[in-house]
This record gives sequence, structure tokens and C-alpha cells, in this order.
Amino acid sequence: MKYSVKKIFEISYAHRLLNYKGKCENLHGHNAKIEIIITSNNLNDEDMVMDFVEIKKRVKDWLDKNLDHRVIISKKDPLKKVLQNHKQKLFLIDNNPTAEVLAKIILDELKKLKINAKIVRFWETDTSMAEVKGE
Repeated sequence: MKYSVKKIFEISYAHRLLNYKGKCENLHGHNAKIEIIITSNNLNDEDMVMDFVEIKKRVKDWLDKNLDHRVIISKKDPLKKVLQNHKQKLFLIDNNPTAEVLAKIILDELKKLKINAKIVRFWETDTSMAEVKGE
């Protein structure tokens, strides 16, 4: 039997895409929704996949410290130095900060936090979402 639980988080962030021709080449913000689905073949001693309180504590803490109310940009972005000089809180990544890339970053971080997430969905807007699946 396969069990799963889903927890949803919300963050606000700004980003822009390099080498992109369109509106998203400009610095802009989003209120994103992040869905995390954790699966297990068995329930723990409390008859849960994982306690929602524990999921919230561990994941929200990481999101608050790293992504929420941050400017998420590529390390190659020429705006990096300007934003740093103005003491803006940045989250620098190797690639463009697309919904797909951000979903993968979150999935990778969940692994480090020992959370067995199988799916991370990153909703950039109410109608636009990227999904990444773990092993």
C-alpha cells in the first residue's frame, strides 16, 4: 500500500530571467505556492507518513531563511552586485530562476532535510505550475 501526505506553503519572491525575450527579463515578483507530496509504503509509530507539524517546522524554516522575500537570481546576473550594494536579500543560483529550477532546488533541499518528498509543485501564479518528481 502507498500512503501520501501533501503540505502547501506560500512565499513571496522576486526574480528575472537572463537571455529571455519577454516580460520575465525584467525584475518582477510573485506570490508562489509550493506543494510538497511525501509518500511512504508504511506508516510510522503514530500511524502517519509524517506529522504535518514536523513538515511545516522543517520546510517553512528553510523557505523563510532562503526563498521567502528574497530576490532569486542567477549568479551570472549583472544586477547581483547592484542588489548586494543595496543590502537586498538574495538567493543566488547557477541557472535561471524558473519555476522548474526552483522546484528542483526545493526537492534537493528536502532530501538534505531527510524528507522523502516524491513530488514538488511550484506554482508561480494561480495558473502556471512546474512539477518535479523524486525517485
